[in-house]
Amino acid sequence: MPRRPHMTNASAPLTREVEAMDERGRLSLISIPAERPLTVYVDKRELVTLMTLGAAPEALTLGYLRNQRLVASIDEVESITVDWDVDAVAVKTVSGIAGIEERTARKVVTTGCGQGSVFGGLMDEIDRIVLPPDARLRQSVLYRVVDTVRTYQSIYKQAGSVHGCALFTADGELLYFIEDVGRHNAVDSIAGMMWLDGLTGEDKVFYTTGRLTSEMVIKGAQMGIPFLLSRSGTTQMGHMVAERLCMTLLARCTGKHFLALTGKERLIMETHLADVLRVA
Repeated sequence: MPRRPHMTNASAPLTREVEAMDERGRLSLISIPAERPLTVYVDKRELVTLMTLGAAPEALTLGYLRNQRLVASIDEVESITVDWDVDAVAVKTVSGIAGIEERTARKVVTTGCGQGSVFGGLMDEIDRIVLPPDARLRQSVLYRVVDTVRTYQSIYKQAGSVHGCALFTADGELLYFIEDVGRHNAVDSIAGMMWLDGLTGEDKVFYTTGRLTSEMVIKGAQMGIPFLLSRSGTTQMGHMVAERLCMTLLARCTGKHFLALTGKERLIMETHLADVLRVA
């Protein structure tokens, strides 16, 4: 197990109730996601403000720093302290981040919910990433993943308006399920959890309810994950990056249906399962 930073455990309430009136004039209370800002300070330097549910703010912060390539190892982080009274998280590193001003000067606005941004070029360091060529995913495991997400008691079912991301083993066992107002926050939270638990990605499967843009594909690759599944689809650049990485990209994953777009050679097809009726 890696050395964990000193951290708070400051999960916030994920929903709140508001009054709504329906088409017949009837009043009722409904649940909505409790979106809130979280400003990240690294060594007392303001870095970014993330809009989040606040389900796992420490893991989100760590995963954000990881996927932005600002820290290369969890050992570089001494502490992560979240204070919802001021909507901020303070990160203290062991030795500082070399050249942080230059590294965060260039921003790329992404297609993330709420207009996400990444520091530096989107394609930086991509060619250095090598995903495991011998990783395989059985069609039956793919169906297990999709069905697990379908039946999961999620915030989306209660309140809507959120994206979910999940990490599974190669056998389809659920490891993490995170929801947030944007899918980028959800994947960053999972990246942080993987670091905290000392997990690597070469034998993992990643699922998202949102689309697989280039940034989502790059983050999956940085986490070392060869299989990315989406209930939605992908973009042209997401497809291009996946092909360049030889990553297996699957879109429109609902029920028994899916579309394998790249990395088809990694799939172990069991086509007879597509004709088996799902038992509720």
